[in-house]
Amino acid sequence: MAPANILDAGPSDHLVLFYTSNAELIDRVGTYLLPAIRDGGLAIAIATPVHRSALGEWLDRAGVDVVAARADGHYLELDAADIIRTFMMEDWPSAAEFWAAISPLIAPAAGAGRPVRTFGEMVSLLWDADQVSAAIEVEAMWNELGSQYPFSLCCGYPARSVTGPSHRDALAQLYHLHTLAVGPPGEPG
Repeated sequence: MAPANILDAGPSDHLVLFYTSNAELIDRVGTYLLPAIRDGGLAIAIATPVHRSALGEWLDRAGVDVVAARADGHYLELDAADIIRTFMMEDWPSAAEFWAAISPLIAPAAGAGRPVRTFGEMVSLLWDADQVSAAIEVEAMWNELGSQYPFSLCCGYPARSVTGPSHRDALAQLYHLHTLAVGPPGEPG
């Protein structure tokens, strides 16, 4: 899979973003989410508190009235750790619980033909908690959801987390589960 630009994401793409700094992550994810808000769609950030706050600030600097976007249903922010707790059963993701947690976020806008762009960090939180197989299973669940609703998804992983010989096979699976890769591990952003 060739590296891509974050804006190359189409309406049904599932991309993986490997980043080397929080500033890089926020700039790339903000750039990715912004078109959905500007086009009257829905941008969803399922992220850590620090990254949600930084994304809100980035969008504000980009000219988005973030308070209005939230109120109008154009920007939705959720805590990644809280969402993980809703679908993890005995250290393994439940497909039914994942579907129950995520599809109500995406279905209304996607069903109405509005562009939906989602950023998620749940998988990287699982990966960093040494639940790599669970993270890969969640990636597959996202793909299943994507076969039902038109939306694009950007999954963010710190490059340092996925590099090294112990992660070679799991990293190959990540590439296989995504349609686009941005910032390959080991390469500067």
